[in-house]
Amino acid sequence: MSDITVQRASKDDRTLPAFAEAERTFERIRQRAYELFEGRSQGQGGPLDDWLAAERELNWPAAELTERGADYLVSVALPGFEAGDVSLTATPRTLFVQARTRSERKDETKKGEATLHWSEIRSRDVCRRIDLAKDVDVDKVSAQLKNGMLKIVARKVETPAKPVAVVAAA
Repeated sequence: MSDITVQRASKDDRTLPAFAEAERTFERIRQRAYELFEGRSQGQGGPLDDWLAAERELNWPAAELTERGADYLVSVALPGFEAGDVSLTATPRTLFVQARTRSERKDETKKGEATLHWSEIRSRDVCRRIDLAKDVDVDKVSAQLKNGMLKIVARKVETPAKPVAVVAAA
């Protein structure tokens, strides 16, 4: 299992590159969802269907959010990515997962004076935003990537128990 470095930000700090990248991704999703909306017939699906289809087309990775005791557990499918390809940014209410990889394939090359007949360069970028219902302690967010599955543990902020008022019977 490979540990992932977590970038931490306060609730109001939006200066990290993850925020700008996420906004660009969301804008592409919005544009594609609108294109899907314009192209479908009345009565076939709805705006949410268009949005989800746009996310799938733009490599929005599958994810699962579970709340267990004092933690949020998040799983994000990232097949084909290595730990160094993945970036995680944590704020008190949001986790941003970004992954970027590039591969190159060449079919034929000669030594000396090269004759390249085909080359294919491929890159994959994914971005996923996970909004949380309760604040988490950004210093206690950890992540590991194993077998193409990113596992994130985010510890919820402990809230002190409110004192219960005791009313004496007279």
